[in-house]
Amino acid sequence: MDAIDLNADLGETVDGAPTADDEAMFALVSSASIACGGHAGDAASMHAAVERADRTGVAIGAHPSYPDRAGFGRSPMRIGQFELHAVLAEQLSSLSDAGADIRYVKPHGALYHAAGADPEQAGAVVQAVAELSERVGRGIPILGLGDALAEAATAIGLPFFREAFLDRGYLPDGSLVPRGEPGDLVHDPAAVAARAVRLARSGEVEATDGTVVEVDAASFCLHGDTPESVELARAVRAALDAAGIAVRAPW
Repeated sequence: MDAIDLNADLGETVDGAPTADDEAMFALVSSASIACGGHAGDAASMHAAVERADRTGVAIGAHPSYPDRAGFGRSPMRIGQFELHAVLAEQLSSLSDAGADIRYVKPHGALYHAAGADPEQAGAVVQAVAELSERVGRGIPILGLGDALAEAATAIGLPFFREAFLDRGYLPDGSLVPRGEPGDLVHDPAAVAARAVRLARSGEVEATDGTVVEVDAASFCLHGDTPESVELARAVRAALDAAGIAVRAPW
């Protein structure tokens, strides 16, 4: 692999306060997954993110979630397919109305994992993205993990891209260590940078028990709201540059 996308979840303001150093992160990533008001973000933060993306040449992705601002979108919710579709469609429209040229859609948090495993949740995501695709006149890719979401996207002709996580722990089956459990996050910049190069070169990541897991990813993710996010992103960019691996968006 001679090029890879580097994405981060940005534009995540809570009560008007940003959870990440967006200005620094936009200078380091090639794609930004922008909060659309479900778990975080508002009209002002979306407009600011669009302005930063235009200024830095970063591709904009929509980062919709369950309507769960209290839990930052990380709490599972019991919500029907039709209601979820309506919620997601509203969030995508909000980001579009802020002037975003949405190049991909990546579900956030608990929805990300649910849509990857549950066909009904996946169907709600895919339907909302399909409607946005019809409005803009091109198929908008979905970024994520999980066979249910991949199959739902493929079934209606939407591109599906898989990603790998540089700052999250992996289990031997290739899933992520649940948040709050030991090994859920990787904080060491050197370890994260080495993981990025190994993934780009060989498509491998080491799980928490030492198992080598094969990962086929078109994009690498760093979480913008981790305290070390800028330090991690700088280390990753330096390591990829040294390895001769370009960072650029595929959409």
